[in-house]
Amino acid sequence: MRIYTYSEARQQLAKLLDEARRGEVLIRRRDGATFGLAPKQLPASPFDMPGIKTSARTPDILEAIRESRAPKQ
Repeated sequence: MRIYTYSEARQQLAKLLDEARRGEVLIRRRDGATFGLAPKQLPASPFDMPGIKTSARTPDILEAIRESRAPKQ
């Protein structure tokens, strides 16, 4: 783990981000305060679904949608 000064971190941000992928990077301000930089994993979206194989074509799907939206008699 390497400790960078604020000025070094600002000048080499791309390098710091690459280094943070491998492990935490520390940045120290002039007043002595130290901050950690580490990658964050965001939770997967509930809408992130795998695709499916089907023989349905676009016109078939659009027709099914129209039928489902048609007023009930």
